[in-house]
Amino acid sequence: MTANTVNASPQWHPVVVAELKRRQTDLQLRIADAITAFAGSMQFVYLHALFFAIWMIWFEKSPWPTLTLSVSLEAIFLSTFVMIGQNRQAAFAQAKANHDFSVGEHELHDNTEITRLIHDLTVEIHNHYLGRAQPGTTSASAEDR
Repeated sequence: MTANTVNASPQWHPVVVAELKRRQTDLQLRIADAITAFAGSMQFVYLHALFFAIWMIWFEKSPWPTLTLSVSLEAIFLSTFVMIGQNRQAAFAQAKANHDFSVGEHELHDNTEITRLIHDLTVEIHNHYLGRAQPGTTSASAEDR
């Protein structure tokens, strides 16, 4: 998702748009996103398979100690990027939940107010056509009329 698609997609959740803009403005997040995007691709797998095969066949007579060390270091760094991504995803989910709760509370308030107004109008219409007292005053019962 690019900055242009963020601005061109009004149907996106506001928290999604804010998170994308935040990621685009932070160099460290852009680097982390690029690394995790590449590390999560089949190109990454193919490149490593080719690299390890070349290393083991042509460059070292006993590749296992150095290869094990380099693969272990790479695994440490990649797992760190996975945790960074999980932390960002958790923060995003919390921000979206907070936004959704706020919107829901606002809609509940609006719906309650609309329901109250509809009730008031219904009482006024009822009183107007049946000739009863105005809202807020006591009305006569059917037997009194």
